[in-house]
Amino acid sequence: MRHKPSRAKWSDLLHLTLDQGSSSPIFQQIYLALREAIVANTLAPGSKLPSSRGLALRLKVSRTSVVSAYDQLLAEGYVVGREGSGTYVSDDVPAAMVTPARVAGADGTAPRQMVSVAGARYGRFAADLIPPGSLPFAAGCCSVDAKTVEAWRRIGAEQMRRFDPVNLSYADPSGELSLRREIAAYLRAARAVQCDEEQIIVLSGAQQAIDLSIRTLLDPGDPVWIEDPGYAATREALAAAGASLVPVPVDENGLDVAAGIASAARARAVYITPSHQYPTGAAMSMARRLELLAWASQTGAWIIEDDYDSEFRYAGRPLASLQGLDRGGCVVYVGTLSKVLFPGIRLGFAVVPHHLIDVFRGARFLSDRSPPTLQQAMTAQFMRQGFLTSHIRRMRQRYKEARDVVVEAIARHLGDLVDIEVPECGIQLVIHFRDGLSDIAVAEAARRQGIIVKPVSPHYVAARPRQGLVLGYSGFDNHKLRAAAAELGRIARCVADRGSEAGSGSGATQDPTLAKASLSG
Repeated sequence: MRHKPSRAKWSDLLHLTLDQGSSSPIFQQIYLALREAIVANTLAPGSKLPSSRGLALRLKVSRTSVVSAYDQLLAEGYVVGREGSGTYVSDDVPAAMVTPARVAGADGTAPRQMVSVAGARYGRFAADLIPPGSLPFAAGCCSVDAKTVEAWRRIGAEQMRRFDPVNLSYADPSGELSLRREIAAYLRAARAVQCDEEQIIVLSGAQQAIDLSIRTLLDPGDPVWIEDPGYAATREALAAAGASLVPVPVDENGLDVAAGIASAARARAVYITPSHQYPTGAAMSMARRLELLAWASQTGAWIIEDDYDSEFRYAGRPLASLQGLDRGGCVVYVGTLSKVLFPGIRLGFAVVPHHLIDVFRGARFLSDRSPPTLQQAMTAQFMRQGFLTSHIRRMRQRYKEARDVVVEAIARHLGDLVDIEVPECGIQLVIHFRDGLSDIAVAEAARRQGIIVKPVSPHYVAARPRQGLVLGYSGFDNHKLRAAAAELGRIARCVADRGSEAGSGSGATQDPTLAKASLSG
């Protein structure tokens, strides 16, 4: 059989560099170098490779290494062997592989691969994320005392000694039955949630519960009520899913249901934080709750109730959940243990109506199959032995003291600049600036000094934004909170003075020096 004449043997001119000290095997280095030359079209289709013996002599390596590299290239279709002739770059290597497929743009550059509209939104949101660490006033931090740590360690050691075989296999997408039973019992007693263990879907946090709710209950274009102001992360998740956002104003009684009906009476769903509205701290009145449930029942709308930190109520018993009043099966209740215990536990849950159980189980499976079994077993034991109840009781007292420390310190250092909203519930409070001081400018200046505060104004959509800051007070000792409040007061005054100088036309444009206070505590 006659073969077409081969092209010039450019492979003899290839400069292949090997690293004898590398942990990568020599044959793999040869294989990768030749594959790169083929993909880059340095070795064109039909080019002949050196003989294995010749290449081994040139590289000063064993012939076995070269043969292994050639065998790998043969197996993957990059080269072909011709009996009695040698080894050649395959003519069947896809053109897109050997020839860079570049469609030049207007400026002559190759275009980048495009992400989806939702992906672009995710990227913009992530660009503003700030890992809170343990910096003062960061929201969502939690305290864990020695009693909780010791109980968690002991239960963990017991679980590791037993190491149930279930920990070696896939688990129920809804979560371990023992944990679901404990969560259901806890919610019935503490939050007046009407549920059984079958309705509990164990998740990696409240955000995953919200994400599953969006993906299972909504289609792109569906109108959804959102609180205005409201939780920005959920707003972004809804927008990324293609929902049509309907901002509904919030006042001291919570979401204004009448305003929502006037804006979009046939909305598909509403996302709400009724027991402790974020960020204002308002609690939804009973009249508004009943009005919202009646609207949802009449229109077939869904209510996603986010009850993220209502365990920590400092005056009277925690408010009953909206879900506990629901008789139409229209509420998906979202909760988390990440704020009750500590964020690193990454355990949350959704309580779904019975007719949604299979819907959420399927979505949970396709999302990440099931939560980790070992941690679920530990948490179930922690709850069963009463440690969660005692932990909440102790933390409620500690957080109330921290709240009072922050209120007193802010009043002392910023009292003439802000109005303080003293919360009866939760793990953060809101201060509102007077006289038009920019909350974004203060937050940015504070971040440069090691203080994490969230500006309030970006949480507004259609309503006129108020300028203020969200201050987290859980998870920090009182000395650090007082020091941070004093530093925040000085920062705010520097920003206010800078604004006054700019407004007066003095020409002073350089930032005043912000000498960083010690916040180590």
